Formats: sequence, structure tokens, C-alpha cells
Amino acid sequence: MNIAVLSRNAKLYSTRRLLEAGKERGHDIRRIDYLRCHMNITTMRPRIYLGDEEISAVDAIIPRIGASHTFYGTAVVRQFEMMGTYPLNESVAISRSRDKLRSLQLLARKGIGLPVTAFAHDTKATGHLIKLCGGAPIVIKLLEGTQGVGVVLAETQKAAESVIEAFRGLEANILAQEFIAEAGGSDIRCFVVGDKVVAAMKRQGAEGEFRSNLHRGGSSTVVKITPEERSTAVRAARVMGLNVAGVDLLRSNHGPVVMEVNSSPGLEGIEHATGKDVAGKIIEFIEKRAQAGTTRTRGKG
Repeated sequence: MNIAVLSRNAKLYSTRRLLEAGKERGHDIRRIDYLRCHMNITTMRPRIYLGDEEISAVDAIIPRIGASHTFYGTAVVRQFEMMGTYPLNESVAISRSRDKLRSLQLLARKGIGLPVTAFAHDTKATGHLIKLCGGAPIVIKLLEGTQGVGVVLAETQKAAESVIEAFRGLEANILAQEFIAEAGGSDIRCFVVGDKVVAAMKRQGAEGEFRSNLHRGGSSTVVKITPEERSTAVRAARVMGLNVAGVDLLRSNHGPVVMEVNSSPGLEGIEHATGKDVAGKIIEFIEKRAQAGTTRTRGKG
């Protein structure tokens, strides 16, 4: 097959592993910097170019779209969809998962376990917002934040009010969520491919840090997940419409709750922690599923 990995950096571990896995399985696979692509949007024959080279005869794409380039990156994915190319994750699903508020609303509508979450625009509602989350301590998140940036644990009512008012003063959109103390600063990353969790790891935050992100000094270990956790992760990915997803769960007293569904989950932490060939699982999935014109949205939204 002719496969393209849409990634800005060839040196990134995830990009490198996907290219290696594709070549090992006999495919013609290349990296394309999606920000260097430009598009000819026409009714009869939509086209996409890299410089002056027309990109054609691509059977499947693997989008690795950075959070700061979601708008243009998903436009490129959508153009490939219009050309009949199979996307590992569709443009609409990527956009859906990047909008934290929208994704939580969709998950809630389908009955997926979530931390109690509140959202408001009016700073006069701050007191009630905190009350809805069960009172302090609460977690306050910037909607646009990634990798733990813009996530604050407010341990008192006054601290929560100050953080919320400061963020709103900057015209930032925020979420307030209950603090799951029993998680002990750890979460579980379930790596979903298709309808299976192919690998799972426990991420533990550094000492004194409630955020478990590996980018913030957290550590990772292999973990055995329960059937309920496995089912929750697969269902969450399905609700988002993602074929490949990193689903982050917390173990709460009322069962697993989903913190986030990531459409471009990193491979380095999960492969090192579990020893599994996750990149190979992704290529294998594409081999089984990639057919021209099978995009569900067909680039329409």
C-alpha cells in the first residue's frame, strides 16, 4: 500500500516508529509535512500538493496533527478524504476530540463515566460552578490546554474563585471538574486501535504533582486493566469516531471516569512501558480496513 504519515517532524518517536512499522510490513510509506501542503478545492477533481508535486495515489493517511495546527491539519485531512483516501482518523473525529467541552458533552450523552464537570461564561456564577463540582479542591482546565498545561488544582474555595476569575479576566474558556483524590495523582492511558485496547499503562505524577503527564516528569508502568475499564475506553473512542485513540482514565470510587480522548496519542511512553509493537498494530489495522471512498463523512463536515 501507499501510506502517508501526516507529521511535521520526522525525528519524533511516533512518526519514526510508524514509518519503520510500515516499511517492515512491505508498504511504500512516507512522511508529509501537512503545513507545507496546499490544496486545489474544485468540484470535479480536488487535488493536494506538496510544493509543486501533486500528491496522488495515496491509499491511506495517518494523521499526526499537532494541537496548535488543528484547523489547517484537519483541512488537509478533509482534502484527502474528498479525494477518496482512507484516513486512519477522520477530520471530523479529530476536530471533535480536540474540543474538550464538545467531547465531554458527547461522552456524557452516551453514558460514559466522567468526573463531575461544570462550564460557565459569567464570573458571577463562579460560586455555583464550584458547588456543582462538590466544592474545593477542584481542578480548573483551560479548554485549549494540552499535555497538562493550563491545568490547575485549586485546594480551597478562595483559590478556586481567584483562578477562575483570573482566567475569565483573560477571556479564556475554562472547565471546572471534581478532583478525584483517590486516583493518587495517577491515571491510565488505554491505547485503542479499532475495537480493542492493544496496550495500557499507568502514569504516575512526579512527587507533589497531581498531573500525571509524562511530559511533566511523570513515570509509566504496565498495568492490568479491568473489563469495565477496557469497555469504557473502547466506547469512548467509538463515541468520538476515532479508530485510534489514547483514552485517559481515572480510577474513582464510582468506577472508571474518562479525562480525555486523544486523537494523536504518542507511541513512545506506551511502547516502552508495555514492550508492545503498537505501531505495528496500527499498520495492521490499516491493512484490514483501508479501502478507497470508505470515509464515513466523505470530507463533508
